[in-house]
Amino acid sequence: MTNIVILSGNVGQDPETNTYDRTQVTRFSMATSRPRYSDGEIVRDKDGRAEQETEWHRVVAFNGLAKSLRKCVKGMRVLVVGRNKTTKWTDKDGATHYTTEVVAERIEFLSWPKPKGENDEGSFNGDDDIPF
Repeated sequence: MTNIVILSGNVGQDPETNTYDRTQVTRFSMATSRPRYSDGEIVRDKDGRAEQETEWHRVVAFNGLAKSLRKCVKGMRVLVVGRNKTTKWTDKDGATHYTTEVVAERIEFLSWPKPKGENDEGSFNGDDDIPF
């Protein structure tokens, strides 16, 4: 039995870091995309480009890995290796909810922001345009 998640995509928001009982916890959302299929064929728009389906993931990292995410910002492309964890919780009205997160065990930065002062401040050096 194994629980392994490997995601390659774009950070959807600047990571948020909190400390709980001396444990640093960083959370961020991440988008992954793939071509949309219909009847086994890739769906294309009027210009012939493949339409994309985007899936959003919640990612959480702890301690040293959480600290390394200080340099991570919205739009960066990252590779996350970890495991799925589903948490059950009850809200103030007594309703039961479930949240699934990817607990990161390794994160690699695949694109970096350009230094300030270069032509497009805040743009990235990845090969593809970032869709958000």
